[in-house]
Amino acid sequence: MTQTAEEFADRMFRSALGTAEMLSVYLGERLGWYQALADGGPANPQELVERACGVERYAREWLEQQASYGILTASGDGRFTLPPGAAEVLTDSSSLNYLAPMASAFAAAAMQLPALVGAYRDGGGVGWSAYGTEMREAQAELNRPWFEHALPAALAGVPALDEALRRPGARIADVGCGAGWSSIALARAYPQARVDGFDVDKPSVAIATANARDAGLRGRVAFQLVDAASGLPGTGDYDAAFAFECVHDLPRPVEVLAAIRGAVRPGAPVVVMDEAVGESFLAPGDDVERLMYGFSTLVCLPDSMSHADSVGTGTVMRPSVLRRYAREAGFADVEVLPIDDFGFFRFYQLTH
Repeated sequence: MTQTAEEFADRMFRSALGTAEMLSVYLGERLGWYQALADGGPANPQELVERACGVERYAREWLEQQASYGILTASGDGRFTLPPGAAEVLTDSSSLNYLAPMASAFAAAAMQLPALVGAYRDGGGVGWSAYGTEMREAQAELNRPWFEHALPAALAGVPALDEALRRPGARIADVGCGAGWSSIALARAYPQARVDGFDVDKPSVAIATANARDAGLRGRVAFQLVDAASGLPGTGDYDAAFAFECVHDLPRPVEVLAAIRGAVRPGAPVVVMDEAVGESFLAPGDDVERLMYGFSTLVCLPDSMSHADSVGTGTVMRPSVLRRYAREAGFADVEVLPIDDFGFFRFYQLTH
């Protein structure tokens, strides 16, 4: 339905409110103010900065702003409370409802807007490293609860895949492992397996190595700095391979999928987890589609386009696009696995 000027102006006004809310969440999360309220209970501005950090005058403005938005509640004694539901979403990093890192992701993207304008105008892209530590950590922390608390049951619900992973001495490749939470989750779920994580981002490999060490899994989980488009170590050595939320980012996805096919034994399961977007473009899109186009325009497509000869997939990778990439890489077909309600994601198995 076509909107009138007044209706569209109202839409833009609501969008401005949402932008201000998201950026204020970023402030509260970075300063530790949400955590201080969750841990210590109601606080006035002075008490908040004493518990965490900051300047009292800024804290007062932020607390009032948060209450005006309905995130915090205000009481007559000048204290502000973080309600349990908001506390879970903003501070509980183990919850599947944890979304505070989304504010960090969009803030990191906003910092690159001048570079994005240049890329859109003149070509090229904005590489992953340009978005910095906050983007890297935001992506890892958004996915971590799903890997830790939902992935084991999801994989166990696919009997043939679960059987392959449970094989004593099984070797699992995790391509595009990022901070390593997927590799760690696989090793915990399948204690007789060894997991090798591969990533092209050097800081991510360092973070993943530290995370595996802290988890007590250094003997069964290892990470390597590898550009999988140029090949993976070993030929036919792996009993299964995964690519969690990375294929759409790859400048050369066919080459990476071909390298994965060469690294696993014949017939071994190869699983891709990527965004659960629609089968085809439809306007207007649903909320998931709109969110993924947001990430694509601001982060994933510019990152991919920063590499020479990139295919420029973008976050909104339709199933038909993945199927085409898989077939060009030598796989027979792609099937959707019966894993539902896993965040924003869909699981595919590439058959060969």
